Amino acid sequence: MLLIPITALLDLHHAQTAVVPVVAQAGTALFPLIVLAVTSVIGLLLKPRELLRVFRQKPWIPALLIALSLGGWWAVGWMMSAPAAPLSSSRTQPTSAPVGGPRSDWAKVALALIAEEAAANGRSSATAPTPSATIPAKQAPVVRDQPTTIAAGARYFRGDARRSGHLGGVGPRGLTPSWSYYAQDELNSLYLSSPLVAGDAVFGASCYLDPPGSYGTVFRLDAATGKQRWVCEFKNPTNKADFKGFFSSPALSADGKYLVIGQGLHTDYDSELVCLDADTGAVRWLLPTPLHVESSPCIEGDLVVVGAGAVEQGKDYKPAGDPLGHGHPGFVLGVRISDGQEIFRAQVNDPEGSPLLLDGICYIGSGVNGSAVVALRTQSDAELKTAGLTRELWRTVTPFPASGAVTLAGDVLLVGCGKGDFVFAAKDPEGRVIALDKTTGAVRWQTTMPDAVLGPIAVVGTVAIVPVRNGEVIAIDLAAQGKVLWQASINKKAPVLAGVAFTGTLVYAVSNDGYLVVLDATNGKALERIYLNAKGRPGELGLSVSSPLVVDGRLFVGSETGGLRCFVGTAP
Repeated sequence: MLLIPITALLDLHHAQTAVVPVVAQAGTALFPLIVLAVTSVIGLLLKPRELLRVFRQKPWIPALLIALSLGGWWAVGWMMSAPAAPLSSSRTQPTSAPVGGPRSDWAKVALALIAEEAAANGRSSATAPTPSATIPAKQAPVVRDQPTTIAAGARYFRGDARRSGHLGGVGPRGLTPSWSYYAQDELNSLYLSSPLVAGDAVFGASCYLDPPGSYGTVFRLDAATGKQRWVCEFKNPTNKADFKGFFSSPALSADGKYLVIGQGLHTDYDSELVCLDADTGAVRWLLPTPLHVESSPCIEGDLVVVGAGAVEQGKDYKPAGDPLGHGHPGFVLGVRISDGQEIFRAQVNDPEGSPLLLDGICYIGSGVNGSAVVALRTQSDAELKTAGLTRELWRTVTPFPASGAVTLAGDVLLVGCGKGDFVFAAKDPEGRVIALDKTTGAVRWQTTMPDAVLGPIAVVGTVAIVPVRNGEVIAIDLAAQGKVLWQASINKKAPVLAGVAFTGTLVYAVSNDGYLVVLDATNGKALERIYLNAKGRPGELGLSVSSPLVVDGRLFVGSETGGLRCFVGTAP
């Protein structure tokens, strides 16, 4: 008996090696070949991403599989139609010619098509046309073009430290779809990450679930048209190594040169912090971590900070180790943007939210097994030692895990916390908005919420808008120690996990089942309601968690099945 490892033949990345017994005996070779071909094809079809990768890298493999499969079916047909031959103890192959005429033409056609496709893919690696905004860019390479102007000032999750999701201009009313963009195939790509807009550029990231893993892309679009400027699909273009799926949202350096984003979903280990050239989409550097980076990075000067969150498992939600022995509770990472040099790494339990970086101090929430807000100095270990300083400036304990982003409101930091998470609701839901003194970490005031606050709190002036897991958004008065001004139900059946866009007069909120609701910011009255997901393909996973961004009369937001979308206003 001869054992043939199929994954050795196909070089399937991250797949468990499957061994299929093939009985190699004289006179019975056709049957095992059929089994091998059919089993291999079925195995690949169960992991479509691997199927595409194998086809792209080694076109001779699908050619061989198709030839074996078609040849096998031809042999079965021949055996079904051929006259029965007498049994022979020698078990030699029949010498009679097959009947029924030639049946190998389809195999030749298939092989020719595969060869033609492989040649086309090779030619398109540098010259592939840019797809339109409404057509998926399947397997698109990085496309180089002339850089366009990007607005000055570092941009990060929700625009800036106020997390308002409004970068200027009038908030649109009477929303009408302008364009939709799919980075991968239209049926399977998700947009969990929140878009970033700078000048005429929109940056975003996608996620494609390919159980047990995921993969994703990072891209740049024209803000007005949705036309793709570039898309980066591989962290290593040489060996076609995929990115993991993206939940993190991108940040852009003040000079507009560097785009930084975290990689991986909550169950992922061994994910990287990624830096791309903002003009071309080329990978500048990758910084590996043993965990995942769902946290959205924050930038100040030449420094980027981000959290690497723990993977918790079991009833006790304790950090779990992967096959390599990792079981780290989480840490905050500081990296020099210009060259990818790690500056510091500080242990903080489950820092999944987006940090703030202000005057060299990093403020970040600590989630599961942490329940705190932490202020960290960002100098190197050597610099701190020389100055006689500790890494941690202050730590304030919160009643529940603080998994959301930290928001700045004057000299106060706002953080949300609560029971429950993005997936599971608490049996006895409760949440808080806590105001902390930026310098000392002392609690100024806190306001009780009906459920967990997982999305970022948005601030304009003295009003803050709070997204709540129970499907509400709540306005509070910062000048009156968090007094509730109004609360509005976005969706009684679906939580609000994303942050809102808040212009001062309008609030744009998204429920996780895909509804965008526009509210009057003065009283919470609903003005309009739009479904973000694709028609005929509702978001059944509840993964509309991308936060909307309003810029110059346009609204940008990701969706579960409708792609990255842009809306314009048609009403005053």
